[in-house]
Amino acid sequence: MAPSASRSRVPLAPGTRAPPFTLSAPADKVVSLFDARIQEQHRAQVLGVSVDSVWAHRAFARERNLHFPLLADFHPKGEVAQRYSVYREQDGFCERALYVIDGEQRIFWSHLSPIDVNPGADGVLDALERLSARQPQAEARP
Repeated sequence: MAPSASRSRVPLAPGTRAPPFTLSAPADKVVSLFDARIQEQHRAQVLGVSVDSVWAHRAFARERNLHFPLLADFHPKGEVAQRYSVYREQDGFCERALYVIDGEQRIFWSHLSPIDVNPGADGVLDALERLSARQPQAEARP
């Protein structure tokens, strides 16, 4: 069966509560949505998630010199990707989706890239800027 590239998928919309997850990461770590703490300039943490194994993530991170957690949605395969509406059941892998989740664990921004296109970071950076600008106003409310 050919990949379902023509099938239209829609990532979770802004305002949607982010589905919880707990996934394995290299070095025998386990990371959950609730563990992901906001930090640094945009008070954000980068997490990569795919249906590849922890071992594949370890090799990929070493090869690409990545310094953020890569989480394995490996078993049951694609369970978290399904919750985020990006699992391609017929193909056995997930879409290239990007999510920015706010401090209240709601989707602030989402983007779905064609499977053969690197989505880049521009959309994420723009969303983080907008989220950062919104947060001081929200914190000032009684």
